[in-house]
Parts: sequence; C-alpha cells; structure tokens
Amino acid sequence: MHSIKQYQDFISTYIDSERSEKEPKNLYEPIHYIIGLGGKRMRPVLTLMVAEVFNADYKEALPAALAVEVFHNFSLVHDDIMDAAPLRRGNETVHEKWNLNTGILSGDAMLIMAYQYFEKYEPIVFRDLARLFSKTAIEVCEGQQWDVDFENRDDVTIPEYLKMIEYKTAVLVAAAMKMGAIIAGTTDENCCLIYEFGINLGLAFQLQDDYLDAFGDPETFGKQVGGDIIENKKTYLYLKASGFSTPDQAEQLTHLYSIQPEDNEEKINSVKAIFNESGASAATLEAIKEYTYKSFEILEKMQISEEKKLLLKTFGEDLMGRKV
Repeated sequence: MHSIKQYQDFISTYIDSERSEKEPKNLYEPIHYIIGLGGKRMRPVLTLMVAEVFNADYKEALPAALAVEVFHNFSLVHDDIMDAAPLRRGNETVHEKWNLNTGILSGDAMLIMAYQYFEKYEPIVFRDLARLFSKTAIEVCEGQQWDVDFENRDDVTIPEYLKMIEYKTAVLVAAAMKMGAIIAGTTDENCCLIYEFGINLGLAFQLQDDYLDAFGDPETFGKQVGGDIIENKKTYLYLKASGFSTPDQAEQLTHLYSIQPEDNEEKINSVKAIFNESGASAATLEAIKEYTYKSFEILEKMQISEEKKLLLKTFGEDLMGRKV
C-alpha cells in the first residue's frame, strides 16, 4: 500500500504520460488546462487505493482512475457554465478563459475520452467498468438537475436533499472505489460493500462541504466562505435551520435568503447566527459523524485484513476532520 501523496503523484505522472498535442488546439488545450489545475484528486486516488486493498497492482487501475478524473473535470466545466462561475481552484474557468462554446464542446469531448480509457481493459472488465460508469454518469446528471430544480423551490425536504447530494457527489466517489475492486477481481460481495462504503463516505464529504462553506477557515478552505449563503443555496444547514427555528428566526431566515445586498458580510453573519442558535450547525456535524460511522460499519463486513480496514477507516476519519 502507498500513501495518499504517492497515489496523487502516480496519477499526475500518468496524466503527463497520456498527454499529447492534438488539433484543433481550441478543443484540447482547455482539457489539458482544467485537468492540469489538479486539486486533491480524491476520486482517482480512491480507485488506486481500493485496487491495492483487494491485492491488485495500482498500475492496473491507472486508466480507470484517469477516466474518473476526466469525467469529474468534465462535470466541473459544465457546472461552471451553468453557475456562470468565474473561478475554479483559484484560476479562470474554461468558459471564461476561452468562451462558452469552447467550454461546452471541450466538456463533451472529455466525457467521450473518459470512456476511451476503459478500452485498455479486457472485455469482461471493460463491460463491468463501462456499465458502472454509464449508471454513475446519468445519476450525476440527475443530481445536477435536482440541484437546479431546488433553487426555485421552497418546499425541499431533507430526504430530497440527501438524495440530490447522493447522486451529484456520492455516487462518483462510490463508483471510483468500486472500479478499483472490479479491476482487482474481488468478490461481488466486496464490490457491493465498497460501493456502499463510498456512498456513505461521499454523503459525509458533501455535508462536511456544506458545513465548511459556512464555518470553514478562509485561510484553508480554498474558496469564499459563505458562498452558499450569498447564492441563497438551500443546503442541509439551511433545511435543518428552517425546521428547528423559532417563528421569528424562520421569518428572518426566509428574508435573508430572498435578498442580494451589496455588502454580504452582515447577511452571512446573520445566517450563521441562526444556524448556530437553531441547532442546525450541531445537527449537521452529527449527520457527518453518522454517515462516516455508518461507512465504518460497512467496512467491518468486508473480507480484507484488519490492516487494510484500518487504512480505509483512517482515510474516512481524515475526511471527516478536514478543514479544506
């Protein structure tokens, strides 16, 4: 087994080895650009890690890991267009650096390229990977559509929100892990268990992201703290606050989420105060723990060594305690 940093280095090296200069440049340069911005590359790291957990060489999982990374970045390019976002990982988004049409077309090409990496596997493995990938890709699109739909609804429920983040975020984490298991040729039971482990870890990750967006340290979070509040996004924190608040707090929260003031600092601080006073902050932290511990319970059912269970558990604990 290797460290997270080593897996990240393996992925970076593989990305560099797969890069080639192709024409037309305005199609391929944006692809190289967005993938080159890096990030934590958590999802492809999980593909390599799980392959080794089930006794395969991480090198066998590199094409699938890159497919996951290319698909993830494709979704970011199109999400940024939908959100009219100017920045991604502190740099210009693809549609800002080039133009809208280039962003759409390069994103489309990335989705196709992701499938091409599965062609490096034998037919049976290719079939299983492609089947899982197709299912995951359509679920991510469904999750994104729900997210868009929720912006115009005032009656979103907690179960609906959890389903949305499961599809938008958690299924790709789970699929990345299951791909490593498929490549390693482990049992169907282990494949199903590692997928469920990934779903719960992915839910904990997204709820943690919701929490950090409001209460993270601006020095370490990597993006603007309070961004979801500024955009009036109805996150888990908001939904819990709506349910827990007094009538006065609920009225104030509804008002704050209907305005776009020139100075957002007062709005952010007022909303955060309601999150804290209503108990929504504490409930969100409890939900993060709940999904993380549920993933650990699933982990105990896997047919792997205690040492490897500990490795995956440590990864989950680090994720739960992250500040970025």
